[in-house]
Amino acid sequence: QVQLVESGGGFVRPGGSLTLSCSPSGGSFTSYPISWYRQPPGKERELVATVNGAGHANYGDSARGRFTVSRDDAKNTVYLQMNNLAPDDTALYRCHHYYYSDRRYDWWGQGTQVTVSE
Repeated sequence: QVQLVESGGGFVRPGGSLTLSCSPSGGSFTSYPISWYRQPPGKERELVATVNGAGHANYGDSARGRFTVSRDDAKNTVYLQMNNLAPDDTALYRCHHYYYSDRRYDWWGQGTQVTVSE
């Protein structure tokens, strides 16, 4: 079973920036979409951003205008550049990839914590 591995989280002051990375351990991304989700403490998981195989991105309302998702297939890595971070962005950020072969396969990572605070 392929596991996604996220990195790049940490503590940042409001207005700061972070770049998250996600790569599959023991496999390679396919051309299907890759998404970033986040789950703030005590709240439900929400979709942050998705990038498809052609590199086209879509964003959730909370990310639009501040976050940029991209993928580098040569490096087998997807990124989430986050700018102008606010305390409401504090959450566990997880990467997700799915694809169809004989059936649907879903890959998830354990997540990387982002904390935005003074």
